[in-house]
Amino acid sequence: MASGDFCSPGEGMEILQQVCSTQLPPCNLSEEDLLQNPHFGKLLLSLSQHVDESGLSLSLAKEQAQAWKDVRLHKTTWLRSEILQRVIQELLVDYYVKIQDTNLTAEDKKFHETLEQRLLVTELKQLLGPSQERAMPPLLGLEKADLLELMPPSEDFVWMRARLPLEVEKQLKKKCFTLLCYHDPNSDSDSETLKAAKVWKLAEVLVGDRHQCQDAKSQQKEQMVLLEKKSATYSQVLLRCLALLQRLLQEHRLKTQSELDRINAQYLEIKCSAMILKLRMEELKILSDTYTAEKVEVHCLIRDRLEGAIRLQEQDMEKSQQVLNTYEVLGEEFDKLVKEYTQLKQATENKHWALQEFSKAYH
Repeated sequence: MASGDFCSPGEGMEILQQVCSTQLPPCNLSEEDLLQNPHFGKLLLSLSQHVDESGLSLSLAKEQAQAWKDVRLHKTTWLRSEILQRVIQELLVDYYVKIQDTNLTAEDKKFHETLEQRLLVTELKQLLGPSQERAMPPLLGLEKADLLELMPPSEDFVWMRARLPLEVEKQLKKKCFTLLCYHDPNSDSDSETLKAAKVWKLAEVLVGDRHQCQDAKSQQKEQMVLLEKKSATYSQVLLRCLALLQRLLQEHRLKTQSELDRINAQYLEIKCSAMILKLRMEELKILSDTYTAEKVEVHCLIRDRLEGAIRLQEQDMEKSQQVLNTYEVLGEEFDKLVKEYTQLKQATENKHWALQEFSKAYH
């Protein structure tokens, strides 16, 4: 798509979102960012024409594909030789495990010994390397000609090489059956013919499983990208919500706090009054249960009499207080008169008592 086609905002946004998700690294570009930077959007669209899904240029991607093809070819060749080498080594290991078995024939022993001898000589020749390329003396002073003396007889070697494919085939068959039973444990009880049929299709099954795993990884990668975008959006929305909550608290909560406090105070006041009335009601109930009507009437009469007596005493006390206030006006002279009066009264009482005693003694 050319940059001149970037005319419809809706289509442009959709194409840019597709380009960012498939050909360009995730950059969390929002629609608002693209609308504010239209030239940047055109640059992204132009750039998408020269790169592939991995972000490489088309020429580099082609060279990379060819390089990977060559690597896979060399890898396949190396794996074939490596598998053959390991299978031969496993044949020798199994032979030494079963060497105590009396069922081994002389041909089996001869085959494995010839194979081992040939394998060792080959490995030693590889260690020595080509003679023209050596800059250092050979290992232990050995030459390839010295190793030829260790080679098994040519008849034994020809016989061993003719039998080797059959033994390798048996070993590979055994390993394929082991792999099949690992992949499908239910195949362990199948016949050898059925196992061979399943092994024939095992490669396709494994390739299908691998493709499923790759698809699952791709989907997981896409989901992770979507998750990152949603997480960023969620964080922004959360920040906006927090700002709104803060504004609501400042504009509404603080303004209505005084009104809420006044209503709460009125509620507590009414509740306190109700509790006082309830206590008074309980008190009256206890009094009504304790005293009968006759007792209450008698108590009322007693209280009226006591209150009358209290009023009389208060009136007498008031009169006495008035008289006392009148005497207090006289000051110190009144105190002297009171003392003299007290002395005279006491002397009169003494003389009166003496007169009574004298009268009693006279009679």
